[in-house]
Amino acid sequence: MTRLLLMILALLVPTFATAAPPPVILVSIDGFRASYLDRGVTPNLAELAASGVISKGMRPSYPTLTFPNHYTLVTGLRPDHHGIVDNNMRDPRRPGVNFSMSARAIADDRFWWDEATPIWVTAEQSGLRTATMFWPGSEVDIQGVRPTRYLKFNQSIQATQRVDQLLVWMDEIHPAFLTLYFDDVDTAGHNLGPDSPDLNEALSRVDGAIGQLRAGLKSRGIEANIIVVADHGMAPVSRDRITYLDDLVAADRFEMVTRGTLSGIIPAPGHEAEVRKALVKRHPNMTCWDKGHMPRRFHYGTNPRIPPILCLARTGWLIERHGVTSYRAGGAHGFDPFDPAMAALFIANGPAIRPGVKLGHFDNVDVYPLLARLIGVTPVKGDGDLKPFKGALSH
Repeated sequence: MTRLLLMILALLVPTFATAAPPPVILVSIDGFRASYLDRGVTPNLAELAASGVISKGMRPSYPTLTFPNHYTLVTGLRPDHHGIVDNNMRDPRRPGVNFSMSARAIADDRFWWDEATPIWVTAEQSGLRTATMFWPGSEVDIQGVRPTRYLKFNQSIQATQRVDQLLVWMDEIHPAFLTLYFDDVDTAGHNLGPDSPDLNEALSRVDGAIGQLRAGLKSRGIEANIIVVADHGMAPVSRDRITYLDDLVAADRFEMVTRGTLSGIIPAPGHEAEVRKALVKRHPNMTCWDKGHMPRRFHYGTNPRIPPILCLARTGWLIERHGVTSYRAGGAHGFDPFDPAMAALFIANGPAIRPGVKLGHFDNVDVYPLLARLIGVTPVKGDGDLKPFKGALSH
């Protein structure tokens, strides 16, 4: 009789499952230097910061470039460890193949990305749905896994359209984790410089898209944890501030794998000692190292994809070779990650975030464990730490 009564009660009393955590939306505003927030043209971001957590001192990883830092943010690994060591790179296991942002067929090969596990892969493997409205690597079947919803990067898709698509995915599949990427600010910074009116227009345009996202969430009754980040800052450059490597050593003695704010160099066979003698030292507006002797604070130089010699320009300068240049008229990044001009934006806001918290300096590898905590998945062991956010979480 007692057993029968318990069975009847079990049918009558509702079972309360543990509520799923709020969705997490990771927003990247490429090239948003932390100090841009002070310009007064981004009211939506300012409101998110005022009612959430703000840091104007998130330090990017070296090199301060787009692909390496976007992958760091979602893996918690330094570029030296996750394998995306530059926007342009080679791997000794793939002779003659050049990875670059523009070589889509090559960049979409999981070979380049499989050294790390991005957060959307962990979430999908944990049974959670994810959706990526652009993010480096999200188009690739990393470890055989893709987000439930994703699009291949298309710069012509406007910021407002990207938000619209993200909201459609929220209605369709209710993802636990989403990404949203804006390139407007970075493009304006490169083309006309960080102090140009066009840059401020790009800031305002992206801020409007952030407002659109917030309104879309509110109309749906969705309380999301929103994490807004940048991959790096931006500094002005000039044609008058260029160091030409072939002024220091004959052009046929070396090959430049990368050029611009930093340069990876491969000496020609038989000329290794000559090239090292000419380059590996401090110069007036750049410093060059053997890859194994980079400053420890850069956490860089062991990955086999890194060229034998690395040169870093003084902030505001570029490294080129006569007749071959990647110069763009306005601004550049890739400089020392400890330079304030490279400091990246970080804002967190949502039900799991304590309002009114201002964080000090921290490294962007720490964002990954925060994402894992908010999503509710076990993070893969990496280089980051949750400690910087100890006082920023509401529970």
